[in-house]
Amino acid sequence: MGVEGCTKCIKYLLFVFNFIFWLAGGIILGVALWLRHDSQTTNILYLQLGDKQAPNTFYVGIYILIAVGAVMMFVGFLGCYGAIQESQCLLGTFFTCLVILFACEVAAGIWGFVNKDQIAKDVKQFYDQALQQALMGESDANNARTVVKTFHETLDCCGSDIVTSAFTPVWRDDLCRKDPVKSFFENANCHKKIDELFSGKLYLIGIAAVVVAVIMIFEMILSMVLCCGIRNSSVY
Repeated sequence: MGVEGCTKCIKYLLFVFNFIFWLAGGIILGVALWLRHDSQTTNILYLQLGDKQAPNTFYVGIYILIAVGAVMMFVGFLGCYGAIQESQCLLGTFFTCLVILFACEVAAGIWGFVNKDQIAKDVKQFYDQALQQALMGESDANNARTVVKTFHETLDCCGSDIVTSAFTPVWRDDLCRKDPVKSFFENANCHKKIDELFSGKLYLIGIAAVVVAVIMIFEMILSMVLCCGIRNSSVY
């Protein structure tokens, strides 16, 4: 015997929310793949200075996002099917998956909040080390110049602070723009550009996480109510 009245409305409402949830999972998966293969981040985070690899902590968050998006699509499909079939077993499994996914998202959010400044800080330290080797002509200077020029060309910047940003192009035009006057007035320092690069992407991830968390809370409530309604209808 199928559910009737308000419970039937909840059934279709849950189906709609699950379909939105499934779509959100697809969008998050797409955004995560875009972030993973974004030319700016890949150009920088694949660099290697001697035997030292560029910090790739940012990719840890991206891989978590890819996994979350894929799981969301599976859970969304499970919820849609369970709602249409009015199956307490499927809805119970769906609810359990939602709780686990919500807990993982909270953990990932805490991890991201703790590491949001550290990611940019590690990349800036990597750049500073390469810039120092390139300017001072230390061992492996050719590799350092390649790393520095990749930062400068990718982010359209020069120097690690106000002083080096202003004067590096004047006496080291092999590292920055060939036009020293234009470079002096237009080039932003690379620390600022690195902050902008990662803060913008982390902000996008944060918005997606909040939207998904709100949808999950609604779905957990609706699935519980629907399970109760199915149980009551089966009794009568």
